[in-house]
Amino acid sequence: MLDAVGKSRNIDLFWDLCREIGEQRLVNIKTCIIAIRTLASARELKKCVEFFHLMKGFGYECKAETFNKVIDYSCRNKLVRKARHVIFKSRDWIMPDRETYRCLIKGSCDVGDLIEASKVWNLMVEEGFDPDVGAVEVMLETLFKNNKYDEGIQLFESIKEEKRPLSMYQLVIKWLCKKGKMVETYRVFQELQMRGMKTDHVISGSIIYGLLTRGRVNEAYKVLRQVENADISSVWMIKGLLKLKKASKATEIFREMIKQGCEPTMHTYVMLLQGQLGKRGRRGDDPLVNFDTIFIGGLIKAGKLHEATKYVQRVLDRGIEVPRFDYNKFLHCFSNGGGVAMFEAMDEKLKEVGLFDLADIFARYGQKMATRDRRRNRGNDQPEE
Repeated sequence: MLDAVGKSRNIDLFWDLCREIGEQRLVNIKTCIIAIRTLASARELKKCVEFFHLMKGFGYECKAETFNKVIDYSCRNKLVRKARHVIFKSRDWIMPDRETYRCLIKGSCDVGDLIEASKVWNLMVEEGFDPDVGAVEVMLETLFKNNKYDEGIQLFESIKEEKRPLSMYQLVIKWLCKKGKMVETYRVFQELQMRGMKTDHVISGSIIYGLLTRGRVNEAYKVLRQVENADISSVWMIKGLLKLKKASKATEIFREMIKQGCEPTMHTYVMLLQGQLGKRGRRGDDPLVNFDTIFIGGLIKAGKLHEATKYVQRVLDRGIEVPRFDYNKFLHCFSNGGGVAMFEAMDEKLKEVGLFDLADIFARYGQKMATRDRRRNRGNDQPEE
């Protein structure tokens, strides 16, 4: 009932209902969350603070744990400034702790307010609280997203080594590799190894992609060969090679993944098709690989003759290219029994015109769908006990 009244934005009625709930001692954590959410959304900041005093008058003692849950909910719903106002106006009876500041920092970073997050960070340090891992990682990611790499590295180095978990190294290495800062990456990586931490696929994959973005293909291959069970690392290798427009080499890595028993995800298939055909589809003389022909043929088969005629006319008059081809939807629509037969036929026809890489990708996807259908059929054929 309180929630329904709050959504009506009738603040006077809502406040009277809060008072009645307090008098009957029916207050719980959900009551506090609904009250702060409703009052903050209505910009009734003074009443946000008064609510806790009101509940205290009815004998409901708001503990730090409950208070932090309310603040966390407010920050996750982008009410960061209102939450900060409540915190600092309530300091006379409940002092913020490390968890309170963590919620504020994360909330400020989530809305992109790096200045506000920095102010809260400095205030937390001044009050003698050591930042926890969650707060540090949120600040690091926000700094890197805003291209403040120097500040991010300074923050990382200010944290004592023994307090840096593997997840923090993963985050820093990932962003440094995205930017192509390989010297700094290797320095952080060597520190990780000196501490005896085991390198995982996230780190090795990030390093491989970072090397490829700098055109250091041979070094990337060397790192890949050193990785055991390189399923995730291989995906990063494929992504980097496609960015360098080396679709043939990316398909070779794809074949190696299959040999090692690693099953590519839908995203990997989409990446490979975009690398082979381009994001808008291939245009060529051969109708087998001309997406203009495929697009018009699909419209005709779907019975949309008027749309097909209009499209042909536009192409002839203005030279308009085929619309962007949605590979993800294409693979999804043919992930069935009919699609298996179609992919087998595509495999044969593409090999006839010499497109062996593209043929292998479609053939493998067809095999994957066929295996999935067989598993489903076996499950449906099992007799009931």
